[in-house]
Amino acid sequence: MQQIEEGLTPALDFEKLARSVGSTQVIPVVVQDAESKEVLILAFVNQIALAKTFETRIVTFWSTTRNELWVKGDTSGNRLHLIEARVNCEQNSLLFLVRLEGSGACHTRKSNGDYRKSCFYRTFDGKNLMHISGKI
Repeated sequence: MQQIEEGLTPALDFEKLARSVGSTQVIPVVVQDAESKEVLILAFVNQIALAKTFETRIVTFWSTTRNELWVKGDTSGNRLHLIEARVNCEQNSLLFLVRLEGSGACHTRKSNGDYRKSCFYRTFDGKNLMHISGKI
């Protein structure tokens, strides 16, 4: 996992959903900082996670890796406060505009130990990965 999260060798996982979701019904959620508009994370919700998000206004996902509800920030303290939810034209994905409480939305950390603000800290040109300047 360390090589995938920190490395610069592409290892795109096209089978993740087929392996992990199974019969769980989920839709993708793009999470964006409400102020800066930076995309922080892409995750999934099922109906239970979505209902809990609206009830608490703290973003809750369905973890496709652990097959359980995942309240973002319960472990790290980096909570995502829901400001607004949007649905796409086909109603098969969501966009959450959030206010980040804490230092970052990503579970990985920079070399100084701080959480990364966004999970999208590398560029990809179709063959190679590169760290975005200032995001390492």
